[in-house]
Amino acid sequence: MEISAKGDYAVRALAVLAAAGGNSMTVAELASAQGIPAGFLQGILQRLRQRGILSSHRGTDGGYRLARPPAEITVADVLRAVDGPLAAVRGQPTEDIDYPGVAGPLKDVWLALRASMRRVIEHVTLEDIVEGPLPGCVTELNADPAAWTSG
Repeated sequence: MEISAKGDYAVRALAVLAAAGGNSMTVAELASAQGIPAGFLQGILQRLRQRGILSSHRGTDGGYRLARPPAEITVADVLRAVDGPLAAVRGQPTEDIDYPGVAGPLKDVWLALRASMRRVIEHVTLEDIVEGPLPGCVTELNADPAAWTSG
């Protein structure tokens, strides 16, 4: 499973907004704070606004702010807003996949993968990221040395 650049940038930008304590920030400010290309971030922020995670306003003090408190916005909410369903297989919902013959049990592997992702990202909020501590499910998984190796 790979988190897309859009997903990574979205969570990072929203963490900056969560730390801003309800103040609005411009695309340029958010992009600068995390080293994200502003043009790419603009499209991501528009999508998050369309999904009700952000609000925006124009004017000299215009910009974006969170539409809900940081404690009510999970990493899963953000990733779904910018990338769609979690752990889709070839663009299809995992539960709709059927494999013939000996590959049949593979569907259960994909379902378990999605469930394990949800166990983490549906419990981590923007507030957890900004203010800490991270939920126990994160610290427990990160305590395993295998979490720190790629592949």
